[in-house]
Amino acid sequence: MEKNALIIGATGLVGRELVQLLVEENKYKQITVLTRRKSFEHPAIKEVVADFNNLAAYKERLEADDVFCCIGTTIKKAGSQAEMEKIDLHYPVEIASLAFEMGARQMLVISSIGANRDSKIFYSSLKGRLEESLKTIGYPSLAIFRPSLLLGKREEFRFGEKLSSYLLPPLSFLLVGPLRKYRGISAKAVAASMSKIAEINNVGVHILESDEIERHARMKRSSFSFTK
Repeated sequence: MEKNALIIGATGLVGRELVQLLVEENKYKQITVLTRRKSFEHPAIKEVVADFNNLAAYKERLEADDVFCCIGTTIKKAGSQAEMEKIDLHYPVEIASLAFEMGARQMLVISSIGANRDSKIFYSSLKGRLEESLKTIGYPSLAIFRPSLLLGKREEFRFGEKLSSYLLPPLSFLLVGPLRKYRGISAKAVAASMSKIAEINNVGVHILESDEIERHARMKRSSFSFTK
């Protein structure tokens, strides 16, 4: 109860699960959520409704020990690659930098399986650039989560994800060994893993692939570590 948390992307699929989990666990004396519009009514949550095009104006309100980044969108929802880049890359990096200047020392961010700045796939390249940019800020502890297909009930309909969520689970038994990381993973599991990793506060940059995220989510805290 000595630490404060800041959550970006709190209204998304994983973000909602994470907010609920951190409130229930009562590990933080204050949980700040940065949103575009009023979305939460809870005494344990400090909501900062911000203009994301003028984030520097909210710097003094971004004081936290641990920063959780769950923000993300799609080309369809953003409207263009440029807008998607602004949401998935520029906003998280700017907020992470501002929070770091305010004293944050641990960052936990959701990236994506296959993230690689040199990828020919725009989304994979975008997430790879996000990871590389966050590494340069200076956080003593940076945990990067690379989930596969996220499973859960979204507010908006995504046809591709919906179709995959029906087709992949019956085939999951085929995804073993090195392919295990391609299995779908629930938003609840990702949130649980982020919460547990935050407790460890390991120094350095740690990348968790989807199968490792799932494994950590299932582990008891007493036996929890980064070692496979």
